Amino acid sequence: MRVYLDNNATTKMDPKVLEAMMPFLTEEYGNAFSMHLFGKETGLAVSESREKIANLLKVKPEEIIFTASGTESDNIAVRGVAKAYKNRGNHIITSTIEHPAIKNTYKDLEQDGYEITFIPVDANGVLDLKALEAAIRPETILISVMHANNEVGTVEPIQQVAEIAKKNKILLHVDAVQTVGKIPVYPKELGADLLTFSGHKFHGPKGIAGLYIRQGVRVARTITGGGQERKLRPGTTNTPAVVGMAKALELACESMQEEIVREQNLRDYFEEEILKRIPEIVVNAKSVERLPGTSSITFKYLEGESILLSLSYLGIAVSSGSACSSDELQASHVLLGMGIEPEFAHGTIRFSLGKYNTKEEMDYTIEQVVKVVEKLRMLSPLWNEYRR
Repeated sequence: MRVYLDNNATTKMDPKVLEAMMPFLTEEYGNAFSMHLFGKETGLAVSESREKIANLLKVKPEEIIFTASGTESDNIAVRGVAKAYKNRGNHIITSTIEHPAIKNTYKDLEQDGYEITFIPVDANGVLDLKALEAAIRPETILISVMHANNEVGTVEPIQQVAEIAKKNKILLHVDAVQTVGKIPVYPKELGADLLTFSGHKFHGPKGIAGLYIRQGVRVARTITGGGQERKLRPGTTNTPAVVGMAKALELACESMQEEIVREQNLRDYFEEEILKRIPEIVVNAKSVERLPGTSSITFKYLEGESILLSLSYLGIAVSSGSACSSDELQASHVLLGMGIEPEFAHGTIRFSLGKYNTKEEMDYTIEQVVKVVEKLRMLSPLWNEYRR
């Protein structure tokens, strides 16, 4: 059996999405910004898709721009605001558990003279609101935090963050890549001034994402070129992908409430069985609101990569709580930020479910995880030392 449990990384495209895209991959191939008949056909499709997405997010079509990835959307938002509002200040606030698309962007901005404050989270990955409020300075121009964490699934109190930002006349950017299409997300209700989303996270195509920019918010150019996407993301429009993302979001919203319940039930069943059968494990962020299909489990006294590779050999795709680089193995900054000890952070596995996962697949995964952990612990010096 092959079981895909890495849906927070990317998802399988819905066949209905591909069907919607096909005309624009074959017969309707004009440049959407061309003035001739071929361009008008594709241009109309892009306009209709923008309007569809805007309606689903309850915003205006002109507040949505299309990009090639969530990373690009994050960069346009953060760098664009930093550049546009530099005359007002050079201080930005974020959290310690952000995605590398944000975290590494701030490393660059620090070299350009911006000051970045990283707000801590608690043991469940929830942002410390008191620390956030205390970090605000007269020169603070932007707060940027994720809506839900990609590793452990914690949903952050964005509306409370927005209240703090608004009270202090600071812009708020929300990285909602993990939430749009999975749980209800409405930028205006959240209080976001800018919000990032990406099609391949909700069974749409890869290579297409979006950025909501509230009307009136200034975003400076970070890429130069033509006039597409309000001159913020110039380049030929990827019409098939735009159409596909709009269709994917439409499908996700149609069945969202039922799917939330279904995935939560599968996830909870999975966690209950694993907790019953395997000692010395911890389900991270279990006591707070999480993404419905995300389960982060720390298997003490083991290396996550060993578990991941063993499960992959058995046909099960998951992800680990560590990131490999060419010369070292680093524990996840998210898990460390939550106070998890480095040796245990290395033994953390993320199981992320999607709409195609079944109970049969979860039963198979439970059985294999139990066997793999038992086998690896027999070979683990740390486990044997703990058992003495």
